[in-house]
Amino acid sequence: QVQLVESGGGLVQAGGSLRLSCTASGRALEMYRMAWFRQAPEKEREFAAGINWSGGSTHYADSVKTRFTISRDNTKNTLYLQMNSLKPEDTAVYYCAAARTFSDYPYTSRSDYANWGQGTQVTVSS
Repeated sequence: QVQLVESGGGLVQAGGSLRLSCTASGRALEMYRMAWFRQAPEKEREFAAGINWSGGSTHYADSVKTRFTISRDNTKNTLYLQMNSLKPEDTAVYYCAAARTFSDYPYTSRSDYANWGQGTQVTVSS
């Protein structure tokens, strides 16, 4: 099993930027497809961005496309989410997730990912 720990959340004004990190241990990150999900208060956890094992293929939810960028550094066992032009509706707990697959299929369902971090809070003030 891979263990995941997110960091980098915080409070930011609308229009600002944050970069989230997710550090993996226990297994080499390169064995996993990775994703960021988010969960706003009283809402379902939703897919935000995903990336294949090599970093060569990414996909995004429409709500974050053009504003968020997912990337990974397998040599550092770390996944990133650069978030720009943040909006109050981006306020949520952000989770990284891992699926042990080399497939390039753009998995977006929670059930596709077996490993989860504890989450990091992102709050965007208006």
